[in-house]
Amino acid sequence: MILNIASKLYILDQIYSIYDDFSAQLDLACKKYCVHCCTTHVTLTTLEGYKVIDNLIADGEFDVIKKIELTSDPKRFQPKITTNQLAEICADGLEPLEEGGTEQSEPCSFLTEKACPLYKVRPFGCRCLVSRYNCGEKGYAEIDDFVLSVNTVILQTIEHMDINGCTGNLMDVLNVMSSEDNQTAYRNNALKCQNAGLISNHPLKVLMIPPEHRPRMEPILQALRKIKI
Repeated sequence: MILNIASKLYILDQIYSIYDDFSAQLDLACKKYCVHCCTTHVTLTTLEGYKVIDNLIADGEFDVIKKIELTSDPKRFQPKITTNQLAEICADGLEPLEEGGTEQSEPCSFLTEKACPLYKVRPFGCRCLVSRYNCGEKGYAEIDDFVLSVNTVILQTIEHMDINGCTGNLMDVLNVMSSEDNQTAYRNNALKCQNAGLISNHPLKVLMIPPEHRPRMEPILQALRKIKI
């Protein structure tokens, strides 16, 4: 069944809510104005990008949209495979493509005085960047293995919801979705990922859940199954 954009956005909100409820129970160092993880390496789907642009337009944030259109950084990280594609490769016992990782990670272009104008509609790639300790002190985020498993399942689910869409770097996706023509093409399931410099999403065929995490994961899976349109 092909869902319309309103249904997809509604389901995306429910997925975000499930994760927000989960992360609210974690002991995290993350707090307002903590921006160590806010970098140019964030990725997202076109469904999430559509939501961000749609909300910016609704709020009259045209200066932010203009900033998106003017931002260009050819050295930023661009994924070669999606999360569901990686799951398929691993399930088949194959080696995934090298993702590079030589690109310099720079602070996110949207940050203004350590605040994010996209915060209320931030994509899952931002929501799941959580750490038990201050990243600035340790130099890296420290995430519990089970939290990583939950993050992966949510990423897989969002990608599956956007099956006719694409995945890419935050700025690349937002650049694409800031175009009215591309928004129309996306709503009609006609957006060409390769032409836009993005990669095509894959359906969810196998969940990447380690055996030791499956019992604890069940409440998350049940909550996802209960989402109704």
